[in-house]
Amino acid sequence: MMPSVADIEAMDRTALVAAWSEVFATPVPRRLSSPFLRRFLAFEMQARESGGLPKGFTAKLARAARDKTNTNPPALKPGGRLIREWNGATHVVDVVDGGFLWNGQRHASLSPIARSITGARWSGPRFFGLKRSATS
Repeated sequence: MMPSVADIEAMDRTALVAAWSEVFATPVPRRLSSPFLRRFLAFEMQARESGGLPKGFTAKLARAARDKTNTNPPALKPGGRLIREWNGATHVVDVVDGGFLWNGQRHASLSPIARSITGARWSGPRFFGLKRSATS
């Protein structure tokens, strides 16, 4: 028997995992928290009780999954400027032919600039918001 939304609210993690397996017939994805499992299961149960998701919505989801979005970062052209605030300081990087200009020094890529600013090994494009992280 499928759990009700009220049942889900009172379940511990072991019960939530069992309910997930029953509802979706798959193992629980790694690293899902108990609060997220509760919300996901409750949403699914409410959707099933009301006859499922609207057809238009499921069609949009299928289309979004099928369509490829442009994941390439925007093209940087000479004359462009990147601005990033870090620990209260604003850093300005100018895009020049063949590289970048920051604090009066020329760099071939953004990564050494990001490293200098943060003191850690950052991806320059990711630090400056040109590329999403793997979890985004």
